[in-house]
Amino acid sequence: MSQNQLFPKLPLDSWVETIVDGLEENLGFLFDFISAGIGGTVDLFSWILTGIPFWALIILFTLLAYRAGKVAIALFTFIGLLLIQNLGYWEHSMETLALVLTAGLISVIIGIPVGVWCAKNDSVQKVVTPLLDFMQTMPAFVYLIPAIFFFGLGKVPGVIASVIFAMPPTIRLTNLGIRQVPADLIEASEAFGSTYWQKLTKVQLPIAKTTMMAGINQSIMLALSMVVIASMIGAKGLGADVYRAVTQIKIGEGFEAGLAIVILAILLDRLTQSVGKRKNA
Repeated sequence: MSQNQLFPKLPLDSWVETIVDGLEENLGFLFDFISAGIGGTVDLFSWILTGIPFWALIILFTLLAYRAGKVAIALFTFIGLLLIQNLGYWEHSMETLALVLTAGLISVIIGIPVGVWCAKNDSVQKVVTPLLDFMQTMPAFVYLIPAIFFFGLGKVPGVIASVIFAMPPTIRLTNLGIRQVPADLIEASEAFGSTYWQKLTKVQLPIAKTTMMAGINQSIMLALSMVVIASMIGAKGLGADVYRAVTQIKIGEGFEAGLAIVILAILLDRLTQSVGKRKNA
């Protein structure tokens, strides 16, 4: 025991390792199932995005941007994606996008129901809020350790770490959006005999949609940042290019890969923001 310690050090590290070992021993089949599902989803997105000719995807994304927002967003999408293709990072950008879409999809599938549950039950909110604080304040690199242990190296642990890191905004803002629905609207829906499901889907979720889209937007941005970090454990995409450029001190290549990430980030940010505003209109 150190002279500066008042009592012996708690074996917290040993406790955590024991818990992780127990989970791996007893729930290994579950982790294999999750790994297969996530890996298959990433492969599906990647197959679609890399299988379609780049010019067709550029046109498709430009039309989506035009439909979702303004002409400026569509013009940025067109020029930005052309630049990515010109620099030679198209395939890696699509692999990164596949990882982000998978992580974002999982975050939404889990985050929205949990956020609704928190909004409907104060006790659940009191339990979930500290967990969200923990998930958001824990350094991102720490999530890579258990992800590697349970799922090995590659894209699957990268997606898992991204989901844990990116999901809290969706839960928080779904909870906030539903709680901010005016009480008189809820009372009116109840007066007309609405069921719980009708009140949720016809009143609360539509009104809270803008706030929820803001949470989904933040989750997608966090997923993109975490996917880049996940390149350290074998996740493919632009993050691997950045990591290689850093380790080999190739400033030019690092700038090009970083620029491609910035373009994807701005594109995803503007599209999700525009969708939220458009649906609210």
